[in-house]
Amino acid sequence: MKSYDAVVIGGGPAGMAAALYLARAGVNFLAVEKMSHGGQMLLTDELENFPGFPDGIKGYELADRMDRHVKHYKYDHVYDEVLQILPGEEYHEVVVASGDHVRCQVVIITSGVTFRKLKVPNEEKLLGRGISYCALCDGHFYRDKVVAVVGGGNSALEESVYLSKLVKKLYLVHRREEFRADMVYQEKCLANPVIEPVMNSVVSKFVGDTEVVGVEIKNVVSGEYSVLDVDGVFIFVGFDAVCSFFPKELALDQFGFIKTTCEMESSIPGIYAAGDIRSKRCRQVVTAVGDGATAATAAYAYLEHK
Repeated sequence: MKSYDAVVIGGGPAGMAAALYLARAGVNFLAVEKMSHGGQMLLTDELENFPGFPDGIKGYELADRMDRHVKHYKYDHVYDEVLQILPGEEYHEVVVASGDHVRCQVVIITSGVTFRKLKVPNEEKLLGRGISYCALCDGHFYRDKVVAVVGGGNSALEESVYLSKLVKKLYLVHRREEFRADMVYQEKCLANPVIEPVMNSVVSKFVGDTEVVGVEIKNVVSGEYSVLDVDGVFIFVGFDAVCSFFPKELALDQFGFIKTTCEMESSIPGIYAAGDIRSKRCRQVVTAVGDGATAATAAYAYLEHK
């Protein structure tokens, strides 16, 4: 069994910030990332609100910059999936898919989120056949075609602006009378001739046998149903916590996100959470970085005390 002072789970902005601060403090730690460094940043075309980049920066560019910065320092890193955390009084164990058990005194969870599904008929059947949760990944397939975007928050409107540069027509479907997104995104969408808002409407099912040919919507005010003829649908209705490996003792909110103190301490001593996986209101790259730095600083103090 391998032993470390700490294990950082996740390689998004929170995980990379935590790794940077632990490395600079001289902590012996292991970073575990399931996929590639960057997390949700890799699915974001343009970041316009990260301080220091007044002209914006591509999500993958910022991810690469952060990764290069962290890798100025030497630390152990593996690409693997965490299956379980076994908490203990003296140490914790992290079990990964390769079968390894890693012993440590501190765990920093930065596992992030996954896209929330609508859970309506044909969504699973037509996933990848006209239904997508990533405009940057799949937008180019719909050049000069007609698409729908479902959602009313920052992600939905930001991705609509990106898609409007590629598609012929975009229906922006939202269940309320007004969007929830920041005004800067609302203004861009409402002024865009390619984007047509479809308000007070929810998706009731996706239409198509082998691929999407339309989306059935219900007007929540009138109760009437109608079908939008589209070639593809992009869904941005929020996120769910990546939490399958959490110990049962970990205190979560009603949505499955980890409750923490302002120092990123969870309900289990020695286990910290940072970034989008925390129970909080604002989930942005800039807040994730702050969370990661705070978690690592608190974890270092915990290790020193022990």
